[in-house]
Amino acid sequence: MPQRVLPRHLGIIMDGNGRWAKKRGLPRSAGHVAGAKVFKTIVRYCSRIGIEYLTVYAFSTENWKRPQEEVSSLMSLFKTYLRDALDNFLSENVKVRFLGDTSVFDPQLRELIQKVTEVSANRTGMVLNIALNYGGRAEIARAVQLLAKDVQNGLLKPEEITEELISSKLYTAGQPDPDLIIRPSGENRISNFLLWQSAYSEYLVMDILWPDFTTKDLEYAFDVYASRNRRFGGV
Repeated sequence: MPQRVLPRHLGIIMDGNGRWAKKRGLPRSAGHVAGAKVFKTIVRYCSRIGIEYLTVYAFSTENWKRPQEEVSSLMSLFKTYLRDALDNFLSENVKVRFLGDTSVFDPQLRELIQKVTEVSANRTGMVLNIALNYGGRAEIARAVQLLAKDVQNGLLKPEEITEELISSKLYTAGQPDPDLIIRPSGENRISNFLLWQSAYSEYLVMDILWPDFTTKDLEYAFDVYASRNRRFGGV
């Protein structure tokens, strides 16, 4: 029996929480709570079946434009999840990393982010990247700024800047680019997610809201991925 083809690095844009809640006459915050439960299920499942890297889009640089009440509820939810990760995820062999500018969060959330990162640092299983206050353009701009400083300090010549060097300055430095990116909710947009890294990623838009997403939906996505011929610009 041939071995199943799984993406080494999976990206998920967790979209549709607000619409899920609206359909049920609930506040948007209820959708985020439901989405967080699905997130935990999918993380554990991906870890168990052998996904090496999982990157989830939790909060973008543009999400600050949402109503203050919704932003506040999301911040509280992040704190609840991270406390839960410290208390109940200790048995999971998952290394947690955060992508994005976390310096803007309140001290309590920043401390939780640091603790979760430190506690999971030596784990050898799946790497879970949580994109918080993340934007693909901002990430690339940050990488360019870091390289510009090296040029300014005489450590690097402009003509020595390569694609590999730029990749080494991204939040995902040292990780393979995503093989598959899934976007539930039916929206056909990249939404500023892993712009550099997704140059040759397979995309799959699924007409299902994130709180309704199940492991069966994930398996369907893997089947679609396995059926595609990835040529990376070749023939």
